[in-house]
Amino acid sequence: MNRGAWSGAIAGLILGLFLKMIQFITGEKVYTLLLNVDFIPVIGNVDWPEVVEFLFHLIIAVMIGLVFGGVLQFKKWETLRMHVLIAACLTIPTIFLYFPLTLLAHQATPGVWNGWSLFYWTFGHALFMIVLLITYRLLMRKKASSA
Repeated sequence: MNRGAWSGAIAGLILGLFLKMIQFITGEKVYTLLLNVDFIPVIGNVDWPEVVEFLFHLIIAVMIGLVFGGVLQFKKWETLRMHVLIAACLTIPTIFLYFPLTLLAHQATPGVWNGWSLFYWTFGHALFMIVLLITYRLLMRKKASSA
């Protein structure tokens, strides 16, 4: 389970930094969208510092990593094909969160049909999936070689 948590944290960190860089370079508010919690009851009423909002994002990424690692360990799936399939099943739905998140946001975020923002969001989440997968497999090898 530790591998899953670390993989999720690293993948979440990469996703966040990638979208922050994209927002800085292009002005498209994809990083703002990633961190936005203003529509969530109770916590949305607080003006959180960016670092706390990023921590919320990382918590979700770690949870995805834990589910990823947990499924693979529980089912004893060790093939690359199964790892890719499970990573895709957990990541692809996060791409579609773009639409409700943009519609629910109170602050300025990309438009729901902003093609470039959707592209950056999708690319960033594909990057998350790849980093999750690679990190998990590297940690799996490390554990096997130290055993």
